[in-house]
Amino acid sequence: MSRRRGLFQPLSLVLGFAFLYLPILSMMFFSFNNSRLVTVWDAANSPTLKWYVKLFENDQLLDAAFLSVKVGVMTATGAVILGTLAGLVLARFGPFRGRAILSGLTTAPLVMPEVITGLSMLLLFVAVEQAFGWPAGRGQMTITLAHITFTMAYVTVIVQSRLAGFDDSLEEAAMDLGARPVTVFIRVTMPLIAPAILAGWLLAFTLSWDDVVISQFTSGPGASTLPVYIFSKVRRGVSPDVNALATMLVLTVAIVVFVGAWIMRRQERKRDREIQLAIAENK
Repeated sequence: MSRRRGLFQPLSLVLGFAFLYLPILSMMFFSFNNSRLVTVWDAANSPTLKWYVKLFENDQLLDAAFLSVKVGVMTATGAVILGTLAGLVLARFGPFRGRAILSGLTTAPLVMPEVITGLSMLLLFVAVEQAFGWPAGRGQMTITLAHITFTMAYVTVIVQSRLAGFDDSLEEAAMDLGARPVTVFIRVTMPLIAPAILAGWLLAFTLSWDDVVISQFTSGPGASTLPVYIFSKVRRGVSPDVNALATMLVLTVAIVVFVGAWIMRRQERKRDREIQLAIAENK
């Protein structure tokens, strides 16, 4: 029985990683395929880098990718600002009139179907344009506003959960020493909740980058994000240069993750050394 338990854990781990990463590895493998069919390997003329060359000649694909990056950065930044403020209000201000409504409105996008959110945002933009003339049509601005609407809910939950376990005595000590509330927030609170803010920013960027349904409702001619562009190509067949772009994105994300993990590991070792030196000095 103990032997079976010992085999079950590594086998489950291997199967789990295979389920997650084998499709990605197969996509990266077929990005070097010479055939125009993304699922048929041309053994005679492969591997090749021609689809990576074709990628930089495909202006529509590059424009869609660049638009996704711009929308993702603006969405994540706006969602972090609004979500952090909402999380602070819900975590610090205690009971107040309208708290239940605010809490419900900030968390509703978490459970709201994207079709409903996208359709409601489209109707809102059309009504506002008819009444005030802004925004003029659907494009980058409307996509960004719609993405901020549903991504800020995730940031709010992350920041609020971080503040729920926050040690208030640190802020009280700073104020007892004469620091003003703004200084306390900048010098004490912000550094301590910075990991939650960064996690919210990354999550908002990922959700914005990956969104299809809401982007389809709020985008217009000449303003298609990368997921919308790829989804529109699926019906007629995806070209292999999409595999090349996806491979480059996967490698970029992997490098960023490994560099971030290395920096965090280095900081942890530095902090451990400082603690050991402080303990040795006190002895």
